[in-house]
Amino acid sequence: MALTPMNVSPNPVELSFERAALRCADLSPLVYQRLFTEPPETRAMFRSQGSELVKGSMLALAIEAILDFAGERSGHFRLIACEVVSHDAYGTPRALFIAFFAVIRDTLRELLGVEWSPDIAQAWDTLLVDIDIYAAAQA
Repeated sequence: MALTPMNVSPNPVELSFERAALRCADLSPLVYQRLFTEPPETRAMFRSQGSELVKGSMLALAIEAILDFAGERSGHFRLIACEVVSHDAYGTPRALFIAFFAVIRDTLRELLGVEWSPDIAQAWDTLLVDIDIYAAAQA
């Protein structure tokens, strides 16, 4: 499906996902390759059996929460608060939990290349700060 002005999202964060979807059917391998490279201690946090399903589900839920948080905030964004608490229980450092959202952003930025506009960059920067503030309030 070609993007036309009638079906392009006015939300820059959503637009970044739409454009990425045109280039890549599955973000999971790219996101987790980056996650395991940038903070390499994250690799040991995932079990070896069934890990691919867990990673795919985790990314899908994160994307759903991101899109809602960056958009209407109809309720899906609250998953972030739930996951902050559950990751705290797993012993995941809060900074590492928040870093996952930046890894998603960085993966999209690399995938989009020259289509990563200043508007998209600014929207993601604001989103990451807002998510960090929201997660900190869950403590």
